[in-house]
Amino acid sequence: MTETQSISKEVLAAILKGIDEGIHVVDLNGNTIFYNEIAARHDGLEISEVIGRSVLKVFPSLNKETSTLLKVMKTKKPIYNQTQLYVNLHGAQIETINTTLPITVDGKVAGAVEIAKDYSRLKLLSESLLDLRKKIKQPVKKTAAISNVQYTLDSLLTINKEMQNIKKEAAKLAKSDSPILVFGESGCGKELFVQGLHHASSRADGPFIAQNCAAIPESLLESILFGTAKGSYTGAVDRQGIFELADGGTLFLDEIHAMPIELQAKLLRVLEDGIVRRVGSPKSSQVNVRVVAAMNIHPMEALEKNQIRTDLFYRLNVLTFGLLPLRDRKEDIKFLASHFIRGFNQVFYKNLSGIREDVLAFFRQYPWPGNVRELKHTIEYMMNVCEEDFLRAEDLPVIMKQQLQKDKQGFSIKVQSLKASMEEHEKSLIEKALQQTSGNIKRAAKLLEVPRQTLQYKLTKYNIKNNDQQPVCSKYESAE
Repeated sequence: MTETQSISKEVLAAILKGIDEGIHVVDLNGNTIFYNEIAARHDGLEISEVIGRSVLKVFPSLNKETSTLLKVMKTKKPIYNQTQLYVNLHGAQIETINTTLPITVDGKVAGAVEIAKDYSRLKLLSESLLDLRKKIKQPVKKTAAISNVQYTLDSLLTINKEMQNIKKEAAKLAKSDSPILVFGESGCGKELFVQGLHHASSRADGPFIAQNCAAIPESLLESILFGTAKGSYTGAVDRQGIFELADGGTLFLDEIHAMPIELQAKLLRVLEDGIVRRVGSPKSSQVNVRVVAAMNIHPMEALEKNQIRTDLFYRLNVLTFGLLPLRDRKEDIKFLASHFIRGFNQVFYKNLSGIREDVLAFFRQYPWPGNVRELKHTIEYMMNVCEEDFLRAEDLPVIMKQQLQKDKQGFSIKVQSLKASMEEHEKSLIEKALQQTSGNIKRAAKLLEVPRQTLQYKLTKYNIKNNDQQPVCSKYESAE
């Protein structure tokens, strides 16, 4: 038993050492019992300097209240993705993003484990992204703006009247400098629409910068948006954020409801006065940026779930556009599918004529959760496998084939269920009529307004019996 336990500990230690994240484990007294090489590298220490020692002695800037390891043992509650700034025993400042969990044995806290990511390295990666954006920021020329923005409002293809009216309204309101809120399901063309707004605006000569607020860790998003000042954290230098990079143009913030509530308050201040302050800097600068925000859920849903501040919503809600999902503009399905086929004909050197009617019928009733993007990818797949002149049901992607088969089975089940329901109702009426006429078939048939022979057939069909479990027809025949 002891040998087995020893092997298990060795295997566990080997696994933890191989993980590409810092692992720090302490016992109930706060003394370190495991500390891997990645954690030591993050903290600028040697493993031997940490093992067996109190976490408060190794990191003297921490105390019982600020140490996440000690805190989770006290509260018995985990802490996820929290930024922690501390100083090691050599006086070096360290910044990490930690997930800290209490260790429980038989329902009692026995220690804590911390999984740490090097926050400084993540920030450097985010700053590299900003540097790349800065390098590709185009000079203020019309030709450069066109190369930076791929789409215009004309690129949003539709024959749906409501969508056409949205495009017309967008062309008018694009000249304004007021913030814009665009909402619509994923894949319905929000970024294309926003690029079209920028192209139609007086800012078309300026930069267009897009940032998905859900694609960057919360702890980095602030520095991405507002930039950093030298010395704000280890290795930080003066660097512009995307607000400064978008000066004179348009900043598109997609999935804004994924932005932390605290950061939304800072965004609101920028929208109100156009003043940006870099992280860690006492100085402010003025920017001239039009903000276009987007959500893939309805704004009212975001408000109900407290995903967006009410004051920020009303600031953004000056001009609002709701793009329709593809299932609500069915006339666009055939129109867009034909457009994609023409485009892919050139790419694949084919000459397909169109889509078979049974496939179009399926397309019209399919919900298209991925909207236009899903339709385009579906056509692309079918064009790759099709060997005929028309796209057929056999060419559909596997998931859609399964859905088509389910729809056919569902239709069959519904028809059978309707028939069974009608027969059950008919049998019930016959039994009630026989009860009222004390089993007299002639009078029951008159009550039901059917011929006696028809009722006789129904009695046999449904095998209706009397209380003695005899077929009712024989009893009633003898009664007459």
